Amino acid sequence: MSESLSPSRVALKKITPDVSAAMGSLHAAAVCAAQEAKLEPELLELVRIRASQINGCAFCLDMHTRDARGRGETEQRIYTLNAWRETPFFTERERAALALTEAVTLVHDGRVPDAVYAEAAGVFDENQIAALIWAATVINAYNRIAIATRMVPKS
Repeated sequence: MSESLSPSRVALKKITPDVSAAMGSLHAAAVCAAQEAKLEPELLELVRIRASQINGCAFCLDMHTRDARGRGETEQRIYTLNAWRETPFFTERERAALALTEAVTLVHDGRVPDAVYAEAAGVFDENQIAALIWAATVINAYNRIAIATRMVPKS
């Protein structure tokens, strides 16, 4: 993650390098779990974008929309991701992952409902569900870091 342009915000990597490294290790472990569970990298980018939309993290939105486009994601799907329920552009699998991501991201707003978990369990195995939960958890943590330190997208 790049440094914030705001001089009044702490540079976490510089001040707490061990914690920043641990966060990087958590991210790497979550990516490895997703690979081992055979989750599509494109699906993981949708998860990262959707959580970042909910959290309002400009830095992560910029990064992950660029990454998604690099993996072949269409502009139409990126632009309508915020309204995925109202579009025909997402598969059943993607919809289940997005619903689970939203529930994890908004956990304060009713926990992760059984219906959302059951929908995910209908299309993903346990390893994949675990990897999706980790992916959503990690991006939510990164969103909070980027927002708290006022990280800005690269121009």
